[in-house]
Amino acid sequence: MSKGQSLKSGKPLVAQPTALKPQPATWLWLIRHAEVETTYHGRFGGRVDMGLSPRGHEQATALARHLRERAFHAIYASPLKRVQQTLAPLLINGGPKPVIRPELREVDLGDWTGLTWDEVHVRFGFRAFEWLDQLERASIPNAECAETLRARLEPCLRQIIADHPGQQVAVFCHGGVIRMLLGILIGLPLSKTAMFEIDSASVTQLALHPHYAQVQLLNFVPWREVAG
Repeated sequence: MSKGQSLKSGKPLVAQPTALKPQPATWLWLIRHAEVETTYHGRFGGRVDMGLSPRGHEQATALARHLRERAFHAIYASPLKRVQQTLAPLLINGGPKPVIRPELREVDLGDWTGLTWDEVHVRFGFRAFEWLDQLERASIPNAECAETLRARLEPCLRQIIADHPGQQVAVFCHGGVIRMLLGILIGLPLSKTAMFEIDSASVTQLALHPHYAQVQLLNFVPWREVAG
C-alpha cells in the first residue's frame, strides 16, 4: 500500500538477489505491548519498567491467539517488563525463543519521564500530542532525540532484516520504537507518524522488498475485534 525510501543512505534494507530469480519478501511484524498498569495511564512512561494491567493481560492473551496462526521464523523483543508480559502468552505453546535486544527499549523521555500529560503542559508548556515534534526538535530536557533514537534502532533493524531474508519476523516493542522503525522503513520523519495510531497490543505488518517497504496492515488490534 505504501512505498518509500528505505533509508537516507539509499542502501536497500533487503539484500539484493544474486540471480535473476525474484527474491521473496521479508515479512516484518511490529507488535506493541498491551495496556500498562493503571498508575501509568496518562503519563509519559518511557523507560519506567512497568507491568501490564489486568486488561493488558487479557489483551496479550487475545493477541497470542491471533498470532499463533503465524509461523514466525524469529521473534525479537525489548527487555522491558511490559513487553515480556505481552509476549509470554504466545510462548506457552512453543515457537522460536525470543531474542532480547536492548536497542528495542522505549525512547528515553528525560525530564518528562513519569509525569502526567497535564504536568508536562504546566512545567514545560507542551501538550501531550506534541511529544513527537519535541523529540524531533531535541527540546525535551535530558531525553533522547529523534536522531539518537534512529541511531540506536537502525543498526538493529538492519541486522534483523539481514539475518532473515524471505522469512517472517516478529518484533515486540513499544509505541515510540514502532513509529521510528516505520519512519525508517517508509521514509517518514518521526513527527509525521503522528498521523496514525499505534494502540496497545496492536499489530503492524510490512512486506520488505529489495527497494521498498510495503505496509500490509497498520495498527490492527486483535483484542478489539474479539470484544466486538
